[in-house]
Amino acid sequence: MNLQIQFETAVQNSKNLSQKPDNENLLKLYALYKQSTIGDINIDEPSNPFDFVNKAKYQAWLALKGKSKEKAMEDYIQLVTQLGG
Repeated sequence: MNLQIQFETAVQNSKNLSQKPDNENLLKLYALYKQSTIGDINIDEPSNPFDFVNKAKYQAWLALKGKSKEKAMEDYIQLVTQLGG
């Protein structure tokens, strides 16, 4: 099975996990998904200092800057598998 198909399957599996992942793993999933589908971060940091959720998402995605889309897909698949998907 090629990487794109495995990734798409993992995305679907992530929506049907038996338990909701903790916040740390949710941020990892978000960032790996964005890096896999878009690549390096292409948005500005949220300007509202109290927008903690979007700031955390921004920082998680920013931390993956430079990671290839393929490696991000592999890491996403591995994380979903670890979470039971």
